[in-house]
Amino acid sequence: MSDATSPNEPTGTPESPDFDAMTRDIAEVPAVEVIVTVAVNLMSAAAVKLGLTEDAEDHKDLDEARKLVHALAGLLDASTTEISSFHAAPLRDGLKSLQLAFREASLVPDEPGQGPGEKYTGPVYG
Repeated sequence: MSDATSPNEPTGTPESPDFDAMTRDIAEVPAVEVIVTVAVNLMSAAAVKLGLTEDAEDHKDLDEARKLVHALAGLLDASTTEISSFHAAPLRDGLKSLQLAFREASLVPDEPGQGPGEKYTGPVYG
């Protein structure tokens, strides 16, 4: 058995990650892919906080969902000119679905244009 590691194999431990390897890896990822990945992570987290998962009530938190949806809307607004409509269109559809789900989940719905992310998207109607 050899002590040498391959260039693609991380050498860090959970307590001490190999930041050099992580930096090398992220340098190879196109910006569009990073933006889309972050957007999908925000969408997933927002869906959980909106209670749209199987164990919905265990994780539902509308205050947290509002923050995530707002951040997603800001990211999509800022990156619209940077990512193609091929990537942007499904993300915008997902954002609108989350905004509508937020409106439905709210006991006292926000006024049109005042919901999470509507500062960037304009009013969302069902």
